[in-house]
Amino acid sequence: MYFGKSTGASGQHLAKLVGWSMLGTCALAFTATAQTTTAPASAGFESYQKPFAASSPWNSRPVNPVLDTYEIPKSSYYPSIERGTWSTGLFLAKTTDTPVTVIGRNGAAGPNNPDTLVAAPVTLPRWPAATLPATGADGHADIYDPVTGIIHSFWQLKKNANGQWEAALYAWSPTKGTGWGDPAHYYHGARATGVPAAAGLIRTHEIADGQPTYKHALAMSLTYNALSATNPYVYPATSSDGDATKTNYGKIPQGALMMLPASYDSSKVGNADLRKIIETLKTYGAYVVDRNTGTPFAIYAETGAPLNLMPNGWSNSVAAELDRMRANLRQVVAAQSWVDGNGKAVSITAPASVNTLSMRGPWSRTSGTTMPTFDQWAQALVFPASPTATVVSNGNGSGMTRVTWAKTKVGSTQKLSVFATGGARLRVMVYSGSTVKFTSGNLGNGESARFVWPDGGWIVLIATGGVNTVATLRAELAVAPDTLTTATATTKK
Repeated sequence: MYFGKSTGASGQHLAKLVGWSMLGTCALAFTATAQTTTAPASAGFESYQKPFAASSPWNSRPVNPVLDTYEIPKSSYYPSIERGTWSTGLFLAKTTDTPVTVIGRNGAAGPNNPDTLVAAPVTLPRWPAATLPATGADGHADIYDPVTGIIHSFWQLKKNANGQWEAALYAWSPTKGTGWGDPAHYYHGARATGVPAAAGLIRTHEIADGQPTYKHALAMSLTYNALSATNPYVYPATSSDGDATKTNYGKIPQGALMMLPASYDSSKVGNADLRKIIETLKTYGAYVVDRNTGTPFAIYAETGAPLNLMPNGWSNSVAAELDRMRANLRQVVAAQSWVDGNGKAVSITAPASVNTLSMRGPWSRTSGTTMPTFDQWAQALVFPASPTATVVSNGNGSGMTRVTWAKTKVGSTQKLSVFATGGARLRVMVYSGSTVKFTSGNLGNGESARFVWPDGGWIVLIATGGVNTVATLRAELAVAPDTLTTATATTKK
């Protein structure tokens, strides 16, 4: 939510920057566990100051981008640079910080977790005392843990009357990654696109750094009349608002990179802060990560950042420039090439072979006396020690990717790879309708199986734990790399 003038009348209005639709839940518990190694924050990539890899879309820029012709429509309010009620902060944990458990809101079992499909309390091993959610209803707050290298992302985080922290949603992202989800672990943060709210933020330490641009893509939201219903999201996004197909009526998908053309002249823009944003939009652009209500576009700066485009009250010239930006921003539909944060060539396209399988469950026990849990940080199934082997199955398809641009293609040769400890094993049965097309046999650590994905394919996973020891089981399913350029495929182990 922000205060700003409407485009059609004088006076101040209140516009809500809306979050995203919640997903369903089911019943596996997860508690974050502390790690003992320490990694101090640094000013390089994959750090608190500069999250994500140099090759991340956030830290890369297109060369000679090709822009679409669709213009962001006007709406109820002027565009906004949001740095308060509806933005977020990125709070740095110290190695000496103590654990805090975040419970659910309004009697819920815990924060919803799209990765595990479970609502359960989550315990962070280090909780910064300075953590302060944004005051708007979205209540965004992200926490960076330098020990684990993880950004913990919350939606509707608040401290209740009993002094307990509670939230409606929790998700996490490794700082040593793209800052976007992948087809298996598809939700990496509390934005509609599954990215941390801190991704793409204009950070406080960047504002007066003397640079002509921010050295990364920015984060942007659009409103309903700009966002697409028929194409809700595109790579690198792995999700969108849950009701996008019913309520949006524009043409821009979430995950799209928006840019100003290179010819956009900022030389006469008197506000230096706005000029820096303009030059960033010409160089890196801004990714559409969320939806708002009534604002043509909103760009996010860190909560409380010293970035005030109208320090002396309403400015018609700044408002007019923001509207001129709206009229010139365009979606990037192609680029000659891409350059990463280190100046090296990089490919920013959907990968041809990427893991599409999660061990999230839910699982049903077929034998044994214990039940495994899903450790989302390890993306692995964990079996407790038991005198007899526990066998569980998962046949409802929740483990297969729901990401549209990564759906498994009929006729593609898939490779199932197993990573296990403690003697755990995995068997996969591949169906077409009610017919079994392939059975892998029980695969242990380091073993793999290959098969051709059938028309109407679906799978059943059967996992077996170890005996008298804790066992872990993780698996990956991806297009066999050696078949990406061949026309034929075989089914073999």
